[in-house]
Amino acid sequence: MSTVRIYDKPMCCPTGVCGPQVDPVLPRFASDLAWLKSQHHQVERFNLAQQPQEFTSNPLVQQLLESEGVECLPLILVDDRVMSRSEYPSRENLALWTGTPLQPTGLPLTSDGGCCGETGCC
Repeated sequence: MSTVRIYDKPMCCPTGVCGPQVDPVLPRFASDLAWLKSQHHQVERFNLAQQPQEFTSNPLVQQLLESEGVECLPLILVDDRVMSRSEYPSRENLALWTGTPLQPTGLPLTSDGGCCGETGCC
């Protein structure tokens, strides 16, 4: 399984899902990270305001911050490789980078093309 590390810009809480004006991307991304964990990947998330030592102890992250500033955040590393910077990736990208199949989200289809099996009711 993969290790996914997220280095966030300074936020008031670990997920950024608080306060009067929540960026709508943040709840989706938090859900996507919970999904990754449920697929047995290790997920670590660091907030610059609350865990600055995590940013300085990783040479790659420190180098990017020195050359690009906080504009490179959020920074997404998968198995110590930079996969994304400056934006939160989609679940599809997280799945691709970690080799995780996406589960179908619709109702199961039967061999005759209907849903809900032979009874015909859901």
